Amino acid sequence: MKRFGRKGAFAAASVSLIATYAASATPIPLYGLYRTQDGLSYTDLSLSAVVYFVGAVSSLLFFGRLSNHFGRRISAFLTLLLMAVAAVSFLNVHSALPLLVGRFLQGVSCGLASTALAAWVVDTAPERPAWLAPAVLSCGPMTGLTLGGIVSGTLVDYGSDPRVLPYIVILGVLALCLLLCFNSMETMTRKPGVLSSLKPQLGLPVPSRQAFRIGVFVFVPTWALGGFFQAFGPAMAMEQLHSASALAAALVFASIMAPSPIGASLAGRVSVANAQRIGIVAFTLFIGALILTLHKGLLVPFLIASVCAGIAQGALLSSSINSIVSKVTLEERANVLGLIYATSYTGAAIPTLIAGRFSESYSLVQVLSAYGAMAALACCVILISVSGRKVERVKAIS
Repeated sequence: MKRFGRKGAFAAASVSLIATYAASATPIPLYGLYRTQDGLSYTDLSLSAVVYFVGAVSSLLFFGRLSNHFGRRISAFLTLLLMAVAAVSFLNVHSALPLLVGRFLQGVSCGLASTALAAWVVDTAPERPAWLAPAVLSCGPMTGLTLGGIVSGTLVDYGSDPRVLPYIVILGVLALCLLLCFNSMETMTRKPGVLSSLKPQLGLPVPSRQAFRIGVFVFVPTWALGGFFQAFGPAMAMEQLHSASALAAALVFASIMAPSPIGASLAGRVSVANAQRIGIVAFTLFIGALILTLHKGLLVPFLIASVCAGIAQGALLSSSINSIVSKVTLEERANVLGLIYATSYTGAAIPTLIAGRFSESYSLVQVLSAYGAMAALACCVILISVSGRKVERVKAIS
């Protein structure tokens, strides 16, 4: 079979990136079942999110440049195969240990995807529309998490075997992605130095440093909120919003993830500075709305506020990632993307770990209020930082 060209490889890399994150969301709708039937605690569930983030950060630090040596295709194979192993490990979850092991493996896989697959997306991206590649990079993970959560939640509620069927389905999707990647063009020439590439390098090219410093105040609060929804989405649905349905839990989780591409598209129509200013103010305000509606136990208004926060989140992430990545060379991309995602995962892991400890003593509304305070702080920093910056559109990644 003739290998796909640039457009086909872009589609394969994009679909594989989304599928990897869809697989990582598959266990989340089962958290309520694991909690009620297997006795897992809030601490266990929050730790499952933490080990996922730890796996991702470790992968980014040590394996972030592998695709520059092995090539994008081989690295994509490793990513998808590791996620498949993680899915198999979830077939026997009756205690915390298999869940934690599987989530760690998923984190490692997603860390690889954040460099190898993300770099492959950038390598093969079309010149127009300019916002497409940064939208895939920033919103592909969110889209995958959404699809994985909703499909899994549906299968849990309506499938014949909720503990097995979601994982069988995602294994089939991963197999299809492996086939697509196998038939796609390579964009990197293999070269020696694999062992030396395992040494963590967190350097950042000079042209992108200012954009990255601002981006930190975008990546941390947005990913932290995603980590909160990942760890406590089912609990919010069950205890605060009064729904025991796995699909409802998946919709709560998806509501913050799914709208991100809308925000990314909107961000492509304005300058980076305006996207960041408007996005962070809206993001902060809608977290306030989330706190209020969660306190009142209002499911529909909560979902609306979450969707709006997700749109703002997408605009923030897309514009910030584009402002950083557009200023680096082809060989610098995997390392820079690794640093971006390492920062994001760390920014999600630490608050999730703290939230897990406090969730045993404080309500989820009170815990979410702390995330609102974090967003308010980031809002102040970003408004001050971008106030004097020149207003210009970011060039397309090429």
